[in-house]
Amino acid sequence: MSEFRVDKITNRTGDTGPQICGVSTFSGTSGMAMPGGPTEYRGGRGRGILGPGSQIPSGTFTNLNYIDIATTGNAQEFGDLSYGNAYRGGFASSTRGVWVNGQNDQTTDYTIISSKGGGSDFGEILNEPMGGATFNSSTIGFRAGGSDGGVHTDQIIGMRIAQVASFYDFGDLLGAGTYMNGASSPTRGVIFGEATPSSPVTNNTIQYVTMTSQGNAKDFGDLITARKYADTASNTTRALAAGGNATPAANTNSIEYVTIATTGNAADFGDLTSATALGKSGSVSTATRGIFAGFHPAKINGMDYVTIMTTGNSVDFGDMTVAMAYVGGCSDSNGGLG
Repeated sequence: MSEFRVDKITNRTGDTGPQICGVSTFSGTSGMAMPGGPTEYRGGRGRGILGPGSQIPSGTFTNLNYIDIATTGNAQEFGDLSYGNAYRGGFASSTRGVWVNGQNDQTTDYTIISSKGGGSDFGEILNEPMGGATFNSSTIGFRAGGSDGGVHTDQIIGMRIAQVASFYDFGDLLGAGTYMNGASSPTRGVIFGEATPSSPVTNNTIQYVTMTSQGNAKDFGDLITARKYADTASNTTRALAAGGNATPAANTNSIEYVTIATTGNAADFGDLTSATALGKSGSVSTATRGIFAGFHPAKINGMDYVTIMTTGNSVDFGDMTVAMAYVGGCSDSNGGLG
């Protein structure tokens, strides 16, 4: 099957023109419009947002949940995105979270992390690549790879988080792949695992990009356990890959880690409380903690946490408000933000 690439980006417009950073521009003889997106409130950092995801055995949720990553306990309702779907990856600045398109979906939404409420339109990426890795620096979010109708892409797309519909071609992965996930420091993004046309089950590849310089991904090393559907977390030093689908019949509970500034093979970190195909929980983390959520098929509303710089097994954090699999996520204090 041939590879596809995004060759056109569109954004939807409101009654008064396109929206930039949540504020509608004016057009024609109309005056200045009122803000078209959610009101931004600058609160403390350390909030993680989880969702949307798949219902089991079928259906999807639009729900977003939020947690205070430094504590433990059950999640609370945040709001709803415009479209519920699986495999919607997330990335964030210190104030804004962005949710890229998922399964059979071109929609990209954003939220203001400190203010509970629904998502606002961020634009559309034509074609519908699901399962791509997501990660970010302090200002740019990335979606790498993915698949549409079984056709894989190697394209890496950058998006300016503060500006809607600001998509641009960044470079290419080492090869076309999907069902991977990413984590980052402020300068480097790391992409773990994948399924490829030649290896549709799992792959142990680790790749990286220097986010400050457009260009293609480079080889970082190998995972101990080949996997797809892994979850990730990071601080400025270390990136973790947790769980995932290791074979067609078995999920893994293993957690592995790398030192982001170097290259080399991953090392063993510990185990999750349950073997799981986590899917797309993104970088839901702070400088000290990583959160993994949406355990499939067991404990599907569960959340675990680890201390990123201390190897060991994960610990129960609490429960989401609904049981969701293949959950998206972002936080205002992930490793890409420093």
